[in-house]
Amino acid sequence: MDSRICQMLNIKYPIFQGGMAWVATYHLAAAVSNAGGLGIIAAGTANGEYVREQIKNVRKLTDKPFGVNVMLLSPYVDEVMNVIIEERVPVITTGAGNPGKYIKFLKEVGTKVFPVVPSVALARRMEKEGVDGIIAEGTESGGHIGELTTMALVPQVVDAVNLPVIAAGGIADGRGMLAAFALGAEGVQIGTRFICSDECAIHENYKMAVINAKDRDAVVTGRTTGHPVRSLKNKLTREFERLEGEGASKEEIEKIGVGALRRAVIEGDVNYGSVMAGQIAGMIKDIKPCKKIIEDIIDEYNTTLSRLRG
Repeated sequence: MDSRICQMLNIKYPIFQGGMAWVATYHLAAAVSNAGGLGIIAAGTANGEYVREQIKNVRKLTDKPFGVNVMLLSPYVDEVMNVIIEERVPVITTGAGNPGKYIKFLKEVGTKVFPVVPSVALARRMEKEGVDGIIAEGTESGGHIGELTTMALVPQVVDAVNLPVIAAGGIADGRGMLAAFALGAEGVQIGTRFICSDECAIHENYKMAVINAKDRDAVVTGRTTGHPVRSLKNKLTREFERLEGEGASKEEIEKIGVGALRRAVIEGDVNYGSVMAGQIAGMIKDIKPCKKIIEDIIDEYNTTLSRLRG
């Protein structure tokens, strides 16, 4: 476990918690950091003051390193980045864009930058921009996704850059972590597994939807709009599929998704809300503390490694 990632970020285990909008609040981030991983607060489309409050609250619960995930398409991105710089957040992960124009200012306060990428080309571009590491995320993940699978993407990104690579998408246990390391990754990012943790402060209906999910329940909608999203199938996903099948406009399709994630996470509407989850949802059968989740992952990693060594 003494990888470049652990040394760089001063964490015990090279495990990032996914920056899931509305899900990854300071409660979850602090618990993961206290358990030896890197907890992440999700900024989503929130404004700077919300993010500042989250940062202050996570610091009340842990003295360990943590991070903030920034969605670069957010209308408040400049405001959020200013708060992150002012608060000297140890790590940021980014998605949906290029963090290049902020990197110089982040570096000046010691913040490490890890963009999430779905392709080799973007990984190379991010390396030239001066980021500290790459999160290579496969299409198995929940939420907004790319096309390449984790197994295909990770080794190609590893071969293309000279930075530490974090594997994401379809990883929920020690076997997945070991497989990611075999592909050349030096750490993993885990999202869906942490949804079903005691410290994840979301509606119980959302957690139970993940617990009850089967292997083929995580479906993709929105491919025709150019913004594919993976979530658990329900009445909302069927409505998406109907509109796409009828050739509805991008505006019509995306309109029914407005506020859908919040409906699921906060209000517990798992029928017409967007229950974003990865393909590993079918593997998750219990809710337990983050500390226990991480301990189980590390134990299974070591057990599997010993078995493979014979």
